[in-house]
This record gives sequence, C-alpha cells and structure tokens, in this order.
Amino acid sequence: MARSSERLAVAAALAVLVVGCGGVDPESPTPTAGIASTTVPSARGGVPDLNQPEEVATGLDVPWGLAFLPDGAALVTERDSGRVLRVTPGRAPEPFAEIPGVAARGEGGLLGLAVAPDYAESRAVYAYFTAAQDNRVVRFRPGETPEVVFAGIAKAGNHNGGRIAFGPDGMLYVATGDAGERELAQDPASPNGKILRLTPNGAPAPDNPTPGSPVYSSGHRNVQGLAWDRSGRLFAAEFGQNRLDEINLVEPGRNYGWPAVEGTGGADRGFTDPLLTWSTAEASPSGIAIAGDTLYVAALRGARLWTATISGTALTDPRDVFGDTYGRLRTVEVAPDGALWLTTSNTDGRGDPHPGDDRILRFPAR
Repeated sequence: MARSSERLAVAAALAVLVVGCGGVDPESPTPTAGIASTTVPSARGGVPDLNQPEEVATGLDVPWGLAFLPDGAALVTERDSGRVLRVTPGRAPEPFAEIPGVAARGEGGLLGLAVAPDYAESRAVYAYFTAAQDNRVVRFRPGETPEVVFAGIAKAGNHNGGRIAFGPDGMLYVATGDAGERELAQDPASPNGKILRLTPNGAPAPDNPTPGSPVYSSGHRNVQGLAWDRSGRLFAAEFGQNRLDEINLVEPGRNYGWPAVEGTGGADRGFTDPLLTWSTAEASPSGIAIAGDTLYVAALRGARLWTATISGTALTDPRDVFGDTYGRLRTVEVAPDGALWLTTSNTDGRGDPHPGDDRILRFPAR
C-alpha cells in the first residue's frame, strides 16, 4: 500500500533537514557533472585469475558491503548483525565497528560501505543501513558514535537499494530502491528509486542536474551495484521485476524508465535504455566491479559471476562463470593490488548454505 502524500512530504523534509545540517563541504572538489579527472581505482588494468580462488574468510553472517582500506585490508558489513569486520588474507576476521540502530528485516539491515578518499587523514567510513523509520547513511570512525549525513530514504522488506561508493570526483554516490512503491522512482521529491550524488558531508553535490537536489539519476527499481570504468563513467546494476535485469551506463539527469519500462524499449518515450540485460533467473545482479575493460557482476538468483567487455558505449561478450559453484553472490570488488574479491550470500534467508558459508573469496591478479 502506498504511503500518503503527507508521509512522503515528511520523509522528503527529513532528507532535506539532515542534508542541510551537513552543508556543502567547502573542501570538496567541484567536478564537472560527475566526470572524473583522476584515475579510477576500481578500473585497474590487472586481470584477476578466476581459476585461482583463495578463501579469505568463512562463517560470516550475510556479508553485504565491502570496501578497502589504504593498507589493502577489507572492511565488510554483516547485514543482520550490524557488525563491520576487518578482513585480511591469512588472518581471522577482526571486529572493526558495530553500527547502532540497525533494524535488520527482510532485505534490510546493514548494507553498503564506503571508505573516505581521505581516510589516511580523516579515518572516516560511511555505511548505509535500515533503521527503525528509514534507510540512512552515516559516517563513523572506530570507537565513535556514527553521525547521520543523509536520512529519509523510505524502507521496506525489499527494494532498499543500499550500495554506496565514492566516485573519482570525490562525491558519495548512493543507490536507493523504490521500497516497493514504484511511483517513487519517478517522483523528483523522493530520494527513492534514484542514484543520489552527495558531498562527503551529505549535501547535494553542487553541480547536480537539479540545483539543491541530491538526485543524480532517476527511474530505478532497485540498484545494488555501482562501478566506474577507466574513463570515469558510472555503471549500475539494477534488479528487474519479472522479466529483465539491467546494467546501465548512468549519466547525470537521465531517467531509466522504471516503472514504465523494464529492460529496453523506453528510448522513444524519453527514457534511457540499459546496455545489457538478462532474465531475472539468470542474474538478479547485486554488486559490480570493473578491472581493465572487464565488468564483473555478482548474481544472486543466478548464482554465478557474469563478465562482459566494455567496448566504447557497449557491453559485449557476456559470459557466466562458476555456475552455482559458490551459490548466491552478493558483492564483487577490485582490491588495491588488483585482486578480485567476491562474497557469497547463502545465509540471507533465500539461499542454500554451503559448508563454511557465508564466505569471501579472493582471485589474485596476474
């Protein structure tokens, strides 16, 4: 059932209030419409060897977000426990932080994670999680109380989005879902069904498509994957409903069609079509990563890793690997050393846990 317009107004006001408290960060760079001016760390040229899997962690409780520290160690969120773990190859996972106020239910809980670009100085880490009233983004340092930088994203049992990442422009990108209320994806006043672009303090990036709005792109059903290629272009993975999952090339101000369109066929109505689609049984894509000119896509229902070649403005030669070897796959990321890290999601209530699940796998670069 849709929320009333009054409740939507309250949620929008909350988002504006929290963003306003953060203010525009005067130390943040002022990029040009999200186009990178620096090398994209996630698009290194190494080729991960998918034939050389290494287990770096086992027995995790629904791992979800994964981000790397400057020293190469990974921080990993557990959706249901609210814990953030530090994971280093050859060592048992170590507690890093615990996020208070996580309301784990359905697909909600402690989700995406991002390490501040200036972590060496600020020690700041960002997390997206489902709270009692909404989905929100917080900034925290170990041992300190998290600070809310953006709130008012409608929550639900599913379609919570949750992936966050810093782009090569230094801005924080936040992927949200429609919270099961499809009309929100086309509502410019709602942060749901969008990709948001914020300063590190949680304010709308100063050169967003609509001044004063956090919205970077709209018309999304449920985005859980964000990655940039070596040219600084943003790609996103999106869950379809019954027919087609999508990989989109995300550009500022574009509308990607949901709920009017699922998959291709919206260009003649002013929507932007995806570059690549699969049936929902083959994919249900969550995290994505880019190494060189290869896009990697972690598939949940499809229980496989998809790869595709970035060729200009096209994605070509899609191939699947692993074929249910590891079950449901949630997150894929490229480490500072070029290795590919991959998390399973078999303990999330929808999978069939394998011995040792959930686990993190590492595929070294060659």
